[in-house]
Amino acid sequence: EGRDSTEDDQRPGRPVTVSTPEIVIKINQIVRADRRMSTRMITEAVNADKETVRKILHEELHMTKVCAKLVPKNLTPDQKFLRQQVCSDFLEKLKEDPGLMKNIITCDETWIFQYDVETKRQSMHWKTPESPRIKKARMSKSKFKAMLIVFFFDINGIVMTEWVPEGQTVNQIYYLSVLATLRERVRKKRPELWKNNSWILHQDNAPAHNALSVKQYLAGKRTPVLEHAPYSPDLAPCDFFLFPKIKSALKGTRFESMEAVKQKTAELLKALTKEDFQHCFDQWKKRMERCVARGGEYIEGEHLNVE
Repeated sequence: EGRDSTEDDQRPGRPVTVSTPEIVIKINQIVRADRRMSTRMITEAVNADKETVRKILHEELHMTKVCAKLVPKNLTPDQKFLRQQVCSDFLEKLKEDPGLMKNIITCDETWIFQYDVETKRQSMHWKTPESPRIKKARMSKSKFKAMLIVFFFDINGIVMTEWVPEGQTVNQIYYLSVLATLRERVRKKRPELWKNNSWILHQDNAPAHNALSVKQYLAGKRTPVLEHAPYSPDLAPCDFFLFPKIKSALKGTRFESMEAVKQKTAELLKALTKEDFQHCFDQWKKRMERCVARGGEYIEGEHLNVE
């Protein structure tokens, strides 16, 4: 179509290079809405340069990344106590019922990109002292599409995956529809858990997961929910196991479309063995034991990753 106006379209200003109260508030709101947001995504959302965003996150909001999620850099005594208590309570239940892990279905959602830049480790290459360094073109994620995907899995493997439609946010209404689909999937794929109504849902404290309507729905269906301490991605199987497995394999590959990304993701999930998932749940127990021993401190860097 033609244009009636001969004036230039409005262009975004130059990226903000200094911290302002407005930018700090906006970044705080973005992070609280989605702790999975990368620094690059936040940078593009607020039109600020990366170093400014990094300083605001670390120095003003006192955030750090654990399992690719932004969390408080220093946990308060109350937060550490709660983490320790939640882990201790669950470990006690495991002592009483060693088979409890087999009943748990854990879940979370994450962003999957049509193109995600490879990590520094992935881009390393062998070279002689005389050979020139390979130059890498800088690519922005914003030029490529991204979609949210919700994973549900247990000690035996994937129970369900749900690609979130473009433009749809994972709010309580949408999440309720996902849970309804999950119930049907459990009935078909885990008939022994369905027959006895013995399955337990494990989820983090995202707003949609914690919504009153969701709690009432699960209570009405007599589906117990395993308690998860706030700010604890290091204790969530999706965060320390599944997401790194999938994302590390996708990084550095430029897909032609999101359909191609979906197909590759499905292939990666299919390649995971029953032993992989059992090892994940074993590591989950070890992480909880380590959290108790450390007085609720984060356990990243303790060589317990299952990547």
